[in-house]
Amino acid sequence: MISKANRLNDVKEYYFSKKLREVGGLIADGKPIISLGIGSPDLDPPKEVLEAMVDSFGDTMAHGYKSYQGIPELRNAIAGFYKSNFDVVLNPANEILPLLGSKEGIMHISMAFLNEGDQVLIPNPGYPTYSSVTKLVGAEAILYNLTDENSWLPNYEEIEKNDLSKVKIMWVNYPHMPTGTKATDALFEELIAFAKKHSILIVNDNPYSFILNDNPKSILQYEGAKEVALELNSLSKSFNMAGWRVGMVVGASKYLTEVLKVKSNMDSGMFYGIQKGATKALQMSSKWFDSLNAVYEKRRALTWRILDALDCVYNKENGGMFVWAKLPDGITSEQMTDKMLYEKDVFLTPGSIFGTNGEGYIRLSLCVKEEKLKEVLSRVS
Repeated sequence: MISKANRLNDVKEYYFSKKLREVGGLIADGKPIISLGIGSPDLDPPKEVLEAMVDSFGDTMAHGYKSYQGIPELRNAIAGFYKSNFDVVLNPANEILPLLGSKEGIMHISMAFLNEGDQVLIPNPGYPTYSSVTKLVGAEAILYNLTDENSWLPNYEEIEKNDLSKVKIMWVNYPHMPTGTKATDALFEELIAFAKKHSILIVNDNPYSFILNDNPKSILQYEGAKEVALELNSLSKSFNMAGWRVGMVVGASKYLTEVLKVKSNMDSGMFYGIQKGATKALQMSSKWFDSLNAVYEKRRALTWRILDALDCVYNKENGGMFVWAKLPDGITSEQMTDKMLYEKDVFLTPGSIFGTNGEGYIRLSLCVKEEKLKEVLSRVS
């Protein structure tokens, strides 16, 4: 057998890829598993989006290759969305790059700016893909602590105790996954100042802004951000289009030009029908988010009751499509999730998969219908 590449030595299979095989096996054996683990929206996209996609099939060259930069209508819609929701002005020609889901943007940005030996600041707890992609490109992951005591925000004094001379990128993600901590003006202003001080590129991963959050923010709405920051965004959560794989990276053209060099060598453009559907989604009125959040509010209230039954502590001010909860003393994250899976037929996410600072916590998804949540509540009560 040909040996694997060295870059895989420190990279593990994604937790959910492995765990869902086990859950699938239990279901195949007849176990009535209810999954609160995955943030894959179970609701439909807006009907107007589906209609726009179907209507596009008759367009000339609908099934041919498309530009690596997306069709003009999509870039214009992204620009309009950012202007109306964040008051951020973006040039559709060179400050917007559509992606096949924002997850691929993590790889593209890393490949565009990181050399072997470069360092990357990664939140602990945080999205595991930041670390795995950093390792895949041969860079070094430097974890920075996020803790409940500091409201799950960066502690710059602690970070600056490290030698930051080799750091090129800092990943941030607000509203934060997994904790649900919302962005503040001070957070982004301090991040921009920190980036300028140390010549670091900040990348804000921003897919949860409109889920249970009355005050959506973009890092790009703050003075000086375009000099040092890029932002990833996605239609997966906001419009229930996770399987469509539609995302974007936005920011200064000097950065996007480099990202495009990578992207244009890794795919052949996004399917035209998906781009037309995404364009329609981005043009929806705010009533769409009102109706979406009304559903999530009911689900969250039931989730809080489940957590009360488990003697967990949680913050009702947090947003996003998950609830992050601290476990009672004396039980680890994996012990709790295994207990729930094997004794209650309920799959939860252990906080420990998001980093050492996630130990002692669990994460519950709101992508579950009310009747299923009521069933979980009855199982744990």
